[in-house]
Amino acid sequence: MKITFLGTGTSQGVPVIACPCPVCHSNDPHDKRLRSSLLIETDTANVVIDSGPDFRQQMLRENVLHLDAIVFTHEHKDHIAGMDDIRAYNFIQKKSMDIYAEPRVQHALKREFSYVFAEYKYPGIPQVTLHTIENNHNFHINGLEFTPIRVYHYRLPIFGFRFGDVTYITDAKYIPAAEMEKIKGTRFLILNALRKKKHLTHFTLEEALEVVRLIRPEKAYFTHISHQMGFHREVQAELPENVFLAYDGLSLSD
Repeated sequence: MKITFLGTGTSQGVPVIACPCPVCHSNDPHDKRLRSSLLIETDTANVVIDSGPDFRQQMLRENVLHLDAIVFTHEHKDHIAGMDDIRAYNFIQKKSMDIYAEPRVQHALKREFSYVFAEYKYPGIPQVTLHTIENNHNFHINGLEFTPIRVYHYRLPIFGFRFGDVTYITDAKYIPAAEMEKIKGTRFLILNALRKKKHLTHFTLEEALEVVRLIRPEKAYFTHISHQMGFHREVQAELPENVFLAYDGLSLSD
């Protein structure tokens, strides 16, 4: 299995439009962050978790020639806005795209992309097949097994996912004890860490490090990072030897 960080930024990305801060004007490519998304590649499946506003750019950058499915964590725009661009895969693969989401997220997709689900389908619109994710029910995509992990984005229940020895959680502020049990034993833990300063809806750097201390993965990678975190190089130097700030384009093999 190979996983690639398509994007590692928060909802505004880095740099932020019109922001004068030093991080947004950094020349270090590690400080350039598209909206958070992950590509999973196995011998039998190519799957993306979340298709944010930068989906098209990310697919072109990584030269993703085939895509089997998109799995959604939740319905916020920075995680769903790029779904329209699956049209290219519809045309090349000559089939609809499999979309995995819980019912509330499916409702949001139908609202935000109403033309996709309209009774009269305009020629050339995206073609999708919806599949429902339920907590405590694993699902499979071409032989790749996913375990949903219920976490909370402040008060909004969303999903993280474990697949093989990898766990991917973004936009979390709280993980219930029962869901933590699903994560234990994971080799690679990918977790959101927005910034150092307290935040209402996202883990801070210290809160994410506390989860790492509890789970004790072989390696941990932080994503969904804000420009307020600071320079990639400086923050990385402060972290334990098995904990890393992820960056766009980083690939790992399991």
